[in-house]
Amino acid sequence: MKKRLSLKEYKEGVLSGNRVLLSQAITLVESSLESDVELASKLVQEILPHSGKSLRIGITGSPGVGKSTFIESFGSLLIENGKKLAVLAVDPSSQKSKGSILGDKTRMEKLASNKKAFIRPSPAGQMLGGVAAKSREAMLLCEAAGFDVILVETVGVGQSETAVKNMVDFFLLLVLAGAGDELQGIKKGIMEMADGIVIHKADGDNMAEANRAKGTYQNALHLFPPSESGWTVPVLTASSISNIGLEDVWNRIIAFEAITLESGFKEKNRANQRLKWLDENLNFLLGKRFSEHPKIKSKLQAEREKVQNGRISPLALARELIAMFFDYSN
Repeated sequence: MKKRLSLKEYKEGVLSGNRVLLSQAITLVESSLESDVELASKLVQEILPHSGKSLRIGITGSPGVGKSTFIESFGSLLIENGKKLAVLAVDPSSQKSKGSILGDKTRMEKLASNKKAFIRPSPAGQMLGGVAAKSREAMLLCEAAGFDVILVETVGVGQSETAVKNMVDFFLLLVLAGAGDELQGIKKGIMEMADGIVIHKADGDNMAEANRAKGTYQNALHLFPPSESGWTVPVLTASSISNIGLEDVWNRIIAFEAITLESGFKEKNRANQRLKWLDENLNFLLGKRFSEHPKIKSKLQAEREKVQNGRISPLALARELIAMFFDYSN
């Protein structure tokens, strides 16, 4: 049996930038074993004073938009600019299969082999609340290990965008130029979350379409209310294959960082994110304790068929189970 590391060994390993121990520490915070959860909680608390100094960038986009290609090229640019880079992929797949771990490292082969880059998918498990919490913890560990830019990639679509938006400083939306219907596949909520929009794969014969799409997105953004940060969302064009426009993307992110630091918005945003993290953990831990209570499990198993058959409403059973749970807890 593998020897269990102590809290001190995990902490010293992370703070020294040891990649093997950093990976093991992230595995620890992703574990659902109660003994691991307790140790992970202590570890996160210990490294908290050493975290928070990085620039956190979320990257999202529909499947096929080229997120992995963009991250590899953009990440390489950041490393050329002297940055130590960590990439965390919020993967909505199961804990058992570990989702796209091999896929991500294959698609980002060049970046994965760079000693100044660290790539780590964070599997979702059974609920998105778990994704957000564990991804945040992984991000803090990477910051404590000395990575000064963290790219958080949404692998899925839907709720994972909101989860990532709630843990980053800058949220980048990648889109493709189409045939006049660019906005059809983009939800308004995702557009409103974006701090920057990049029309990707803008090269060769696609340049004209990309420039036309740029105008379409700029017009659409005028319909949204001003952002709380005071930032005007830019629409940019870029090609990861041709390395066109990536420097411009980075310069806009740096400008956003400077503006939000000066205005105090960055710290206000992070403070709100920490409260959101608290709420997510409370909901997750309460739900876990509720669902694992033996009498609740027994009652739920016995009554589920009545809900399926329409003999009792889901709300009525839920209220009864909650009342039972708090009676047992008193």
